[in-house]
Amino acid sequence: MSKPLSTPSSSRLDEAGLRAALLTPGSLWTALDVVAQTGSTNADLMAAALAGAAEGTVLAAEHQAAGRGRQGRTWATPPAASALTFSVLLRPAAIPPAGRGWLPLLAGVAAARALRAAAAVDAVLKWPNDVLAGGAKLAGILAEQAGDAIVVGIGINVGAQAEDLPPRGPGALPATSLAILSAAGPDSAPPAGRTALLAAVLGELARWYRRWTAAGDADASGLREEYLRCCATIGARVAVELPGGARLSGTAAGIDPAGRLLVETAGELVPVSAGDVIHLR
Repeated sequence: MSKPLSTPSSSRLDEAGLRAALLTPGSLWTALDVVAQTGSTNADLMAAALAGAAEGTVLAAEHQAAGRGRQGRTWATPPAASALTFSVLLRPAAIPPAGRGWLPLLAGVAAARALRAAAAVDAVLKWPNDVLAGGAKLAGILAEQAGDAIVVGIGINVGAQAEDLPPRGPGALPATSLAILSAAGPDSAPPAGRTALLAAVLGELARWYRRWTAAGDADASGLREEYLRCCATIGARVAVELPGGARLSGTAAGIDPAGRLLVETAGELVPVSAGDVIHLR
């Protein structure tokens, strides 16, 4: 019997417990390491992918000094276990290249479901894969290509207090953390432990990834249906800040087969593959 996973949010990640729980026969996860500090877990795993690292490699960092977000943004996490930052290496050979845009959305589904189950927060998604709770951003996800591999990085604010979080940029949502959400709740429950939360996210990732790759597409696997259920963007009035500075306004009407957001504007459905979405009131 493997030992129980540690739960205090302020403790270091239980590397031995995670390995015992996740690196089991038949598991998607093949290697798991926890480092005290690195610049970016995504950058580290992208280099490992190009060097031939196996699918299912997981790298978590107690402190990430030069993490990256979408649109080239930087994201650093302070020490003292205020965040859960990790990356996974996947090689979805069974999925045609045109369908692999669903992988970041799949990661969003996995993170939102794990946060609901392990941390009891009402987590929803903002396209493509920002995780929101209480109207604020709780977690972010970045997927990057490395040869035939895709590295998915996830950062979740766990024990951070308001003063630890980045300032709110123009048009951006405020940030939040499990600690802030717990303190605001009626029972003031402690935030979920980072080790148990990491195990929960990896469990959901493995389940949905295997369903998706076995079925071959988002519809047959049920991924599209689950994403639409989790996504607060669909049906909302939105403004999309597109790369290059253009702006598109309309109603988020759906997701196309490539995972692109469909925005209805002037009677036309416009597919959006990249951009910052702002939910309008």
